[in-house]
Amino acid sequence: MGARVVVAGYLVRYPLGGYAWQALHFLAGFRALDCDVFFYEDSAYYAYAYVPGAPAMQADDYSYGVGHARAFFAAHGFADAWTFWDAGADRHFGAAAERTRATLHDADLVVNLGGVNRVARARCPRAVFVYVDLDPAYTQLRLHERDLLLRAMVEGHDVHFTLGENIGAAGCRIPAAGIAWRPIRQPVVADLWTPLADVEGAAYTTIGKWDSAGRDLTLGDEVFTWRKRTEWFRFLDLPRRTGARFRVAADVASTPDDLRRLQDAGWEVVDPLPVSRDPDTYREFIRRSRGEFTVAKDVNIRLASGWFSDRSACYLAAGRPVVNQDTGFDRVLPTGAGLFSVRDLEDAVAAVAAIEAGYARHAQAARALACAQFDPARVLAPVVAEAR
Repeated sequence: MGARVVVAGYLVRYPLGGYAWQALHFLAGFRALDCDVFFYEDSAYYAYAYVPGAPAMQADDYSYGVGHARAFFAAHGFADAWTFWDAGADRHFGAAAERTRATLHDADLVVNLGGVNRVARARCPRAVFVYVDLDPAYTQLRLHERDLLLRAMVEGHDVHFTLGENIGAAGCRIPAAGIAWRPIRQPVVADLWTPLADVEGAAYTTIGKWDSAGRDLTLGDEVFTWRKRTEWFRFLDLPRRTGARFRVAADVASTPDDLRRLQDAGWEVVDPLPVSRDPDTYREFIRRSRGEFTVAKDVNIRLASGWFSDRSACYLAAGRPVVNQDTGFDRVLPTGAGLFSVRDLEDAVAAVAAIEAGYARHAQAARALACAQFDPARVLAPVVAEAR
């Protein structure tokens, strides 16, 4: 057995399909590299948990998320390799307290996904602490704006990776803010996304949050937003221009005028919760799609972070061609076959036309790209190399 790896993630407190697959791909990826891997989550730093259908976030009842995590991990071979510590009640779910303490104590690596957990170094005396930045551009600009709490958390790690693969490279203006960022991308286990054969007539789809207002960022005199909503309207005429079907699983109904505008332009809009509340339903939604079309957040577009969604990587693994708004990812990923980077409506129209003119070829290319570029052995080997 190789390195002993603890992955600190976010699933019990946000039990939705995308978060589940993200965590599992890291776990399965480390296991494929012969690591002894363990998932850890606690409520000590951030106690609030999302419960689908509940009117508000919960801070004292994690039963829904615990059940969700238990079933998901058991289904994929990690039944005995996870724990959630309810810090308020000092209660462990999954692995017991004694097993958890021993696992943390003996860990070679603590891989912190996004910093939602704060694992004390005293609990992991021999471990190298690795931070994986899941929100590139946002993290760096907040550090640049002197967010001292964020800096203390980030600097509490020994090694720093970011999904913003262009950060630190020529042509990317995002400040490193004193951190030696190293590029990483989301690992994807392609065997978990076996392509379906027949998707004739299916829609190009995506899944996500419609809007995230109130998180503006600055760099010099420029203001950047952490929003996708305004980007969608740049591609409003895509259904009319292509004749293809497009379906968005997002909470657009929370903004009735936006919903009406999309539907009037030929977009299909569905409630995201039935799609994302169960990992298997989430996966089937992707596998039964024609492909993915989606936009990106303003800050990642204008600052060319190189961010590429883990969800989009899952579409590729499922053999579904992806058309994504440009964030500079075409500098690090091959495009033009199975994956397209688009800057405007005309680019998107051309990309969809190219896919439809040779769908089987682009579907095969999408799958091959995922297997080559998001293979866990390739993605996570530099992380494992940090183990003492």
